[in-house]
Amino acid sequence: MAAEPRERVAGTLHEYVEFWAAGEQGKGEYRCSECAYGVTVYRTLPVCPRCSGSSWEPSAWSPFGRALRLQ
Repeated sequence: MAAEPRERVAGTLHEYVEFWAAGEQGKGEYRCSECAYGVTVYRTLPVCPRCSGSSWEPSAWSPFGRALRLQ
């Protein structure tokens, strides 16, 4: 199970961005909040291999996202 996010940044009235720290449990696709490097994790979020950042946000995912980009 994923841990509760440590930070939330308000966007609009009903939106916020969740940030997860390196070392926290996670499952799914995440992007580094500093350089946008993407990872898929099943256990623990790593330190970003590109910029050494330690803050991650879940990637927006759609089952047709890749298919729409190919058009």
